[in-house]
Amino acid sequence: MKAITSRDNARYRSVLALAENRQTRRESGRTLLDGEHLLGEALAVGLVPDLLVFSESVPAMLTWHDRLPAVPAIQLPASLFRRLSPVATPSGIVSVLEIPRRHSNKGQGDFVLMLEEIQDPGNLGGLLRSAAAAGVDTVYLSGGCAEAWSPKVLRGGQGGHFKLNIVEGVELAETIQAFSGSVYAAKLGESRSLYRLPLHGRFAFLFGNEGAGLSERLVALAEPFSIPMPGQVESLNVAAAAAVCLFESVRQRASSQV
Repeated sequence: MKAITSRDNARYRSVLALAENRQTRRESGRTLLDGEHLLGEALAVGLVPDLLVFSESVPAMLTWHDRLPAVPAIQLPASLFRRLSPVATPSGIVSVLEIPRRHSNKGQGDFVLMLEEIQDPGNLGGLLRSAAAAGVDTVYLSGGCAEAWSPKVLRGGQGGHFKLNIVEGVELAETIQAFSGSVYAAKLGESRSLYRLPLHGRFAFLFGNEGAGLSERLVALAEPFSIPMPGQVESLNVAAAAAVCLFESVRQRASSQV
């Protein structure tokens, strides 16, 4: 394991660029996994990192280095490592991973999530985590969404990314039209309730931007519905709303098997 102490070191600067620069991640096809949990989730599906990066004096350092002896590793002082972490309290380990290649054919998938202009990394990470937990197979993201494989979204997803076919930069109107199942669009004020949707077979949920919601052009291509809210609030956070909808599908499928 190589110890690096200078912020001008070329290897350190290349890792720092992955932490801070979307263009670097896109051009290199690589990203950073923060913490032991994400590294373990990647390994569980057969993904091996290109590089391990440890903060000095991390208890897990030797364990991971022994577990992955063929993977290069570097050690950094805490002051340098802190700049690589997407959180205020660094985990002490990050790993460089090649972003998995996914199929991108329009309209594929049986249990699908379509997202338009979801811009907050925390929301997107939570959405992907809920989607994976509910058994979604494919997620389509419009070009205006946050970067799915950024370190912050990955941390919010807590390994959900590795269970999903994530397709970014999609023209959602074309994807909806190519999809052979029902597409249900979440829209405030619609009279049709979530709890009256037949969530069986092949279908997709469609959710829009945190503030503006779905564009009317997409709503017009789908079947709009709303979540009944008897309490005195106007709306739910998009990640919370999606979780309610996704797990209503889980409930319906479980009920049909009883």
